[in-house]
Amino acid sequence: MQQPIAISDALKQVKYDSAGLVPVVAQDHLTHAVLMVAWMNAEALERTLETGQMVYWSRSRGALWRKGETSGHTQTLVSLSIDCDGDTLLAMVEQTGPACHTGEQTCFFRKVQPA
Repeated sequence: MQQPIAISDALKQVKYDSAGLVPVVAQDHLTHAVLMVAWMNAEALERTLETGQMVYWSRSRGALWRKGETSGHTQTLVSLSIDCDGDTLLAMVEQTGPACHTGEQTCFFRKVQPA
């Protein structure tokens, strides 16, 4: 396991797509349940690392949003990892309340029956 990297170095290692975004998988740090997948731009990532609260980029609104700013269902950052290619982030979070806007604990509540 590698040593943690400095924030300034981490910011340089993230590879954003052509829209300037990187996907973020938010996972509960205690249960390891995958809560949601969202997007960050560089500013959202910087704000998240500065504040310890998950800040994402809303593609539909074209604006930053802090998770829970209207619902109160916040995500506090516990740890952040960059994948081997630098094009996906994994955020281990402490979730307050449900993660999904539907009221479900996770956005992945619709199970598919394999053939």
